[in-house]
This record gives sequence, C-alpha cells and structure tokens, in this order.
Amino acid sequence: MSKLRRQISANTANTAETKDLNAIKAKTGNVYESIAIIAKRANQINISLKEELHNKLEEFASHTDSLEEIHENKEQIEISRAYERMPNPSLLATQEFFDDKIYYRKNEDDLFS
Repeated sequence: MSKLRRQISANTANTAETKDLNAIKAKTGNVYESIAIIAKRANQINISLKEELHNKLEEFASHTDSLEEIHENKEQIEISRAYERMPNPSLLATQEFFDDKIYYRKNEDDLFS
C-alpha cells in the first residue's frame, strides 16, 4: 500500500462537511489564496492517485480478447473499487491544509517593477 493511501485511510473521512470560511482565511489572510493552495494540492493528489491506479491496472493489461479475460478482470474491478471508495482529492487537500501539512509560500518579489 502506498504512503498516500495509508495517509488517506488513516486521517480522512469520506464525506464532505462544511468548513468555516474564517478558519480558511486565518491561514493565509485571504480566502481565495487559501482555496488556490488547496486546489493546487488537490491536483497533485489526483495526479498521484491516477498514476498509481494506472500502474496497478497496467499489470493486468491484455491486448487479446478472450473468455479468460473476464475472470482476470475481477482483480481489476476490485482495485478500481478500492480507489473509488477513497475520499475526493479536494477533501484530502483541505484536511492537509487544516493540519498544516501543506508547505506554501508567498512570492514577495515585485514582478512588475
């Protein structure tokens, strides 16, 4: 089991819940900046999970169609269902944001001067 999947199964519920906007704003001082940070992390998590899933399913890839393939697909289906049951990447990113597990920084350089 990958490090990300262990982290997911240990820390995060699979349901969405409302978050206090003031708590989101408190981290960076700007709601939109906080949401942008969460969105970027959610994209990273999504890409990581997608690559992991494709690598696991690639092991079962077959380029021929046969009756035996139906029985082999059961393992593929189980793997896919396990990934479908995992929480949404945006929920994971939000939880990481509130747990201070996301590193972010502001670029203080003036780009236009």
